[in-house]
Amino acid sequence: MARKSYQVIVRGRFAPLDDEQRAALLAKADEHDLLRAKFTEEGTVTYERSLLAFTFRCVVPATEEDDDAVVIGRAEALAVAAVRQIGADYRDLRSVSTDLDNIRIRRRGH
Repeated sequence: MARKSYQVIVRGRFAPLDDEQRAALLAKADEHDLLRAKFTEEGTVTYERSLLAFTFRCVVPATEEDDDAVVIGRAEALAVAAVRQIGADYRDLRSVSTDLDNIRIRRRGH
């Protein structure tokens, strides 16, 4: 069975945070800065100090039979787990996936 990979970006908002959650997230904000974002199978969570929203980036392995809904479902499950791991909850998830096999690279001068 052929394997494929998708890059998925999940965007969401933090559910209402109490003072303790806000303090903990602010203390770790530098670790979750946009400049540290990577597409990995584990995924990375980034957020700004405003603590309104977050972005989760990941690579999801899939088979030829997996459709976009399956891929996004897997990515959103990873995102939910990652946000809960940093001590918050989520709402309003929106996701977009890109099949890495469909990316064309244009080379200059060709």
